[in-house]
Amino acid sequence: MGQKADALRAELRELVNSNVPEHFLGAFTDDPADLETAQAFCRLLAERNLLCLSWPAEFGGGGASVWEQTVVREEMWAHHEPRGAQYMGVNWVGPIIMRHGTSEQQRRHLPPIARGEVTWCQGFSEPEAGSDLASLRTSARRDGDGWLVSGQKIWTSYATMAQWCFLLVRTSKGEKKQRGLTIFLVPMDNPAIQVRPIRCMMGPHHLNEVFFDDLRVTEADVLGTVDDGWSIVQEVTSFERVGIARYARCERLLAAAPTVLSDRWADLSADLRGRWVRMLTHCRRARLLAYRVVSLQSSGRVQPGDAAAYRIAVTKLDQDSAEVLMDIAAEVSHDDPHAQWFLGEVEDHWKYSQASTVSSGSIEMQRILLSRALLAVTR
Repeated sequence: MGQKADALRAELRELVNSNVPEHFLGAFTDDPADLETAQAFCRLLAERNLLCLSWPAEFGGGGASVWEQTVVREEMWAHHEPRGAQYMGVNWVGPIIMRHGTSEQQRRHLPPIARGEVTWCQGFSEPEAGSDLASLRTSARRDGDGWLVSGQKIWTSYATMAQWCFLLVRTSKGEKKQRGLTIFLVPMDNPAIQVRPIRCMMGPHHLNEVFFDDLRVTEADVLGTVDDGWSIVQEVTSFERVGIARYARCERLLAAAPTVLSDRWADLSADLRGRWVRMLTHCRRARLLAYRVVSLQSSGRVQPGDAAAYRIAVTKLDQDSAEVLMDIAAEVSHDDPHAQWFLGEVEDHWKYSQASTVSSGSIEMQRILLSRALLAVTR
């Protein structure tokens, strides 16, 4: 990406080193101070016009290239995402509202995201509609000049702290289940919405159940066209999946391993060091696939199969590299104070990786999407 990208990386790393504690493992731990660290860091990035670097200036962004935003994305994920949940608003909620939102929706929602002031959650998955999202049952029935939404969502990240929800519901039934779906932008403080946290080993705030009991929505809350929400969902998933640059964290931890072990690195088995090299190669593969999707997105030519190929590579990298890193960590002295950050980050990385092949669309569904795309090319 050149000298400009190198300078931006250096600036971002200095900001992280100066404003994020050394043992920070993300915003959503049991320590409330970690969430405050992320919120303060978001505001700092926004003040420096680095949070939404590639957004158009008219929407509060920096007007930079998508490649500069990619640098921001990589550095944030490499350092345990000190933006917290803001990546969701930055990477896909904001860009989707730019593409499909009304002028009023753009004025209402984009500036707070660009200032790092608002958190969004995604109301997609349901108990019986995860990978097969189009089978969802949460419905909106007509009531006067609006709708009443009732149903349940599950695995909703950040719902306990989010101010807004990007909500997908069924507004009509047709021959194809992908038809009749509509997206609503709804405030989470509405009393018709109830959030129940789901405890998990990744810590609080990550996963929740969300219940809707006759939530009133209006035409002003509709994003895009009524009954045509599925076309927007396909865009969302491509933006979302490439926006999670987990390969950057994998590469940072793998690259740090020889330094952490120091003289003991030479004592590792040839098999373990061979697996380590293989994971570094897979990091590069995932990075290049991400860059391909970024390039296609910027030209408006991205297809579901393109994002699926990247998602398969990066989720497998997550899990395979976690196993290698755990084996390397077993050789690290737990009495070495200089190695504590590495041990903590490797354990956290392993925890997160366990669900990586089911979150944001299971790996089985990604393989189906990629297979369909390849078959379409060969016909």
